[in-house]
Amino acid sequence: MNTDPMNLILSPGHLTLDELRLIYEGGRSLSLDPACRDAVEPAAAAVKKIVDENRTVYGINTGFGRLAQEIIPQDKLEALQKNLVLSHSTGVGPLLNDNIVRLIMTMKAASLARGFSGVRMTVIEALMTFLDHEIYPCIPAKGSVGASGDLAPLAHMTAALMGIGDVRFNGEIVPADATLKALMIPPLTLGPKEGLALLNGTQVSTALALAGLFETEKLLAAATLAGSLSLDAAQGTDAPFDTRIHAARGQIGQMEMAASYRALIEGSEIRKSHEECEKVQDPYCLRCQPQVMGACLDQMRHAAGVLIIEANSVSDNPLVFVETGEVISGGNFHAEPVALAADNLALAIAEIGSMSERRIAMLVDTSISGLPAFLVTSAGINSGFMIAHVTAASLASENKQQAYPASVDSIPTSANQEDHVSMATHGARRTLRMAENTAAIVGIELLAATQGIELRSPLKTSAPLEKLHAEIRKIADPYEEDRFFAPDIEAAKKLVISGRLAAEFADFLPDTLES
Repeated sequence: MNTDPMNLILSPGHLTLDELRLIYEGGRSLSLDPACRDAVEPAAAAVKKIVDENRTVYGINTGFGRLAQEIIPQDKLEALQKNLVLSHSTGVGPLLNDNIVRLIMTMKAASLARGFSGVRMTVIEALMTFLDHEIYPCIPAKGSVGASGDLAPLAHMTAALMGIGDVRFNGEIVPADATLKALMIPPLTLGPKEGLALLNGTQVSTALALAGLFETEKLLAAATLAGSLSLDAAQGTDAPFDTRIHAARGQIGQMEMAASYRALIEGSEIRKSHEECEKVQDPYCLRCQPQVMGACLDQMRHAAGVLIIEANSVSDNPLVFVETGEVISGGNFHAEPVALAADNLALAIAEIGSMSERRIAMLVDTSISGLPAFLVTSAGINSGFMIAHVTAASLASENKQQAYPASVDSIPTSANQEDHVSMATHGARRTLRMAENTAAIVGIELLAATQGIELRSPLKTSAPLEKLHAEIRKIADPYEEDRFFAPDIEAAKKLVISGRLAAEFADFLPDTLES
């Protein structure tokens, strides 16, 4: 990565997770290592040679999919590529957010710059120009089955490069052609194979899955903090976090999470006050936090490994191998690795939320937590956290319904030529909906646990958890009596989504994802 954090020079095939996270967050200028020309230009020359010699090669001078047997004359090749883009621009639904589109375009440029796609540098430069000017094609979220590439969404991206369709510029949706004209950017004209190279690929699925991964990082951090606070609020014991227990099992994530819980609870006056109590065991939602959250951490790390490979991959078809002059058709556009990674992320997101919901339920149940019913001292006239827990339960169940693996589904397309598909695109997209649900659940837990800690006054929790308590009180006052609750939940959810807790308490949390 470039030493200037505001200017990322990206090396095709060597993008790091840290770089992709920064691109997702925005605010950086991007450029590709100019050395990529050495790979791109010979591959483009190889495609030109095939056309000049009138050799028949799939994707260069043939139809596509089931129409691959149709030979296209040389004077129709430009029309072939343009028609491909127009006919494939069939997306529907809400538009993808700019941060997702930024990831898509960056990964597409980096993939083409590997030199296996046979496109001219002009094509890659068109993508980088859009990124440089923060012009984001309007890409409908729905319409890809995650095989033969993310065809429909990538067609909308490509159409914008050609001055067709709409873009988002300066926060407004405007026609692509007018935007290019105003900025004196020439619309892209596609040469042989270039439309196909832009449309084939897993960049949309991968961008959505990466976004889900980055959001899950924030959830894991916030839920670890909330779970520690809930433990102390309920006068739970830290004995289940003993190093020896977790070493005996040997699961890496579990051991690291146990260390986090130990560090977060250390020095608590509340914990010290009940060391000799008669309670034998805590409920699983407290006692098994390292096991559950550690398993989620392991799944996140596995998904990260898969996605960083995919982000650096060449996933269009066919591929040009300059050394031998061959153009070989395969199936790198099939997004099964992304689909399975996204499914595992969805499971982790659902479990983080499910465990958090159980802790909220425990806190409001006076028979388990020992706290006033529903966390208010005058229950009856006040309902306290009763229905806030119902909201958390609703969201947790919604996540369970959405966590069903998308990858086990398949439906034939293209007249049965493309007869097994991954469903990676919507499988990855749903992780973002689920992450928002879980952020709200964890936000409610943070509010509830903070209230619980205060009900243990004058005893104090540990130093890091007192700091967390103070952070929550910056966004929500104590609950002495019922008040309009929704704004507090929204503020707590936004705090989780912001990632600020993950950053402020980084010293107490495991390094979730390697770069």
